[in-house]
Amino acid sequence: MCDFVSCNKQLFEKLDNFIDALPTKDGALIQVLHHAQGIFGYLPKEIQLYIAKALNIAPAKVYGVVSFYSYFTTEARGEYKISVCLGTVCFVKGADKILAEFEKQLGIKSGQTTEDLKFSLDGLRCVGACGLAPVVVVNGKVFGQVKPEQVSEILSYYNDLSLNC
Repeated sequence: MCDFVSCNKQLFEKLDNFIDALPTKDGALIQVLHHAQGIFGYLPKEIQLYIAKALNIAPAKVYGVVSFYSYFTTEARGEYKISVCLGTVCFVKGADKILAEFEKQLGIKSGQTTEDLKFSLDGLRCVGACGLAPVVVVNGKVFGQVKPEQVSEILSYYNDLSLNC
């Protein structure tokens, strides 16, 4: 059995190449964290410690930045990130029912990820597309005027997409 770093050697090599290509490591922490999260999908303790060592900074500083910015996550996220807008207009038009239907069909609550790491589900405050309310966003693709009965279609589309890859 391997540890996290040795099991993900190729991914850490990508991160090393990125860090090595930086003109300077001073002030590059957020940039490196963004890149690392793009590679790994999340920033667990092992990655944070690795970055601290690579940038020659205290692990507490890395953790402080990761825990401060909501963009960063320390939990594994799904291949498909589903966000249900819960802003005022979306909520009035039934977004809570859509979120509940996703939770039911996926067997998870908002803020969680399915065990197979295929789907993550979150509610968010506003996507700025009130004319399309209620809105669901999956990996950046916007679905407008969604009804609870369309949830199974959306999930089927992404399940089929995974099978065809």
